[in-house]
Amino acid sequence: MIANLLQLTVRPVSDKDLQRLANLIHFEALVHRHLDWRAPLDWVGYNPYLVAEHNDEILAALACPPDPPSVAWIRLFATSSEISVNLAWEELWNAACDQICNLGDTALVAAIPLQNWFRKLLEKSEFVRSHNVIVLSWRRAPRPPASRALPGFIRTMELRDINAVEELDKAAFGLIWQNSYSSLEVAFRQAAVATVLDNDGEIIGYQISTATPVGGHLARLGVLPGYQGQGIGYAILDDLLVQFERRGAHNVTVNTQSDNLNSLALYKKAGFKRTGEEYPVYQYSP
Repeated sequence: MIANLLQLTVRPVSDKDLQRLANLIHFEALVHRHLDWRAPLDWVGYNPYLVAEHNDEILAALACPPDPPSVAWIRLFATSSEISVNLAWEELWNAACDQICNLGDTALVAAIPLQNWFRKLLEKSEFVRSHNVIVLSWRRAPRPPASRALPGFIRTMELRDINAVEELDKAAFGLIWQNSYSSLEVAFRQAAVATVLDNDGEIIGYQISTATPVGGHLARLGVLPGYQGQGIGYAILDDLLVQFERRGAHNVTVNTQSDNLNSLALYKKAGFKRTGEEYPVYQYSP
C-alpha cells in the first residue's frame, strides 16, 4: 500500500478520464455508489466531481454535484487499494466541500452509506445521522379496493407532465428528497410504469416505478399536500400493483423513511411488509 504521506493531485474529472474512472469504479473494493437513476459516469461534467491522482494514475474519485441546487448527494466515492482510504477521502472531501461552499446555494450534503467503512468516514467528517431508510416488499398480497370517488383519473405519465411533477415534488417532499427536472426526466425515461392522477389538467399525484428481474420497484410516489388524506396515494399505488400483476410480477419493493408514518401506513394497507433491510441517512451542513 502507498504511504499515507503520498502527495496527491486533486483536480476536476474530465472526459479523458472516463476509462480509468470506470476501471476504478468496477474493479476496486472500496466503492460507494448512491442509489440513483444515473450511473456514476453520467455525472461527469457536473461539479464537484473530483479525482485524486499520483504520477498520472487516478487513485480515488468523489462526485457530489448539487441536484437540485439545494442538496448535494454523494453520488460516488471510490478509492484504489494502493492508497489509504482516509487520505483519499480527506483530500477529496476537503476540496469538494470548498467548491460546495463557494456555490452558495447548497443547504446540505447527504449520503446513504451502504458499507461500514464509508459510514465511519462520514462520521469522522462531522456528518450526522438523521434517520433511516427501510425496504418493504409486496408479494401479491390481498389488499382492500381503492376508492372510486377520485378527483380526476389515473393515466400514463407523458414527458410534458415533468414540469408539473417537479412542482408537485417540491410541495410534497422535504428538501433532502426533492428531485430536479433533469433527474425526473431520467427517471421517466427509465420507468417501467409511470402514471399521474390528472384532475382536469392539474397533476395532483404521480408514481414512477422501474422493472426488476422478479417484478418491480416503486421509486417515487407523491401527492400534492392539499389532496393528501383522500385516498389518492393508495389509488395510484393500487393501480400500479394491478399493472405489475398483469406483467406477472412476483415481488414489488419500495423504500421509505422509517419515521414516515403516513407512508408506512399506506404500504401496510396494500400488503407491503418490511424486508429487514435498513440504511442510514447522513447529512452535513456546509
